[in-house]
Amino acid sequence: MSLNIVLVEPEIPNNTGNIGRLSLATGSNLHLVKPFGFEIDDKRLKRAGLDYWKHLNIKYYDSFDDFLIQNKGAQMVFLSSHGSKSHWDINYKTNMFLVFGKESVGLPKALIENQKDRLFKIPMYSDKIRSLNLANAVSIIVYEGLRQLKK
Repeated sequence: MSLNIVLVEPEIPNNTGNIGRLSLATGSNLHLVKPFGFEIDDKRLKRAGLDYWKHLNIKYYDSFDDFLIQNKGAQMVFLSSHGSKSHWDINYKTNMFLVFGKESVGLPKALIENQKDRLFKIPMYSDKIRSLNLANAVSIIVYEGLRQLKK
């Protein structure tokens, strides 16, 4: 039932560390796309990931193009507050790639425009916020995926 969590240019080490922990807890694979907003040996990353980091199934990519080339043909969905479809509508599949953008601006605008049929959002019921914390959003999406796959 594994899923693939993809972080495109993550900027905040604590988020990435927490998502690493989530990856291990859920049996998911973690894919990190450079450039990062921190050094991979950042203390905050390690602290958030505790001593679990060494147990992760993690893959690094030099760029988003590199990621796409290496995973050509894989089933992917893209998560963005700019999506028009709810994450409840994702038809999760084993080994699906769940692609998240960086904390400050999300996914690249060109990707959002080109992937509208595979672009989903987590509904928010307040107009006072623009987005959820990345680690929280990844948790929501991954556990919904596991719930659906377990049926």
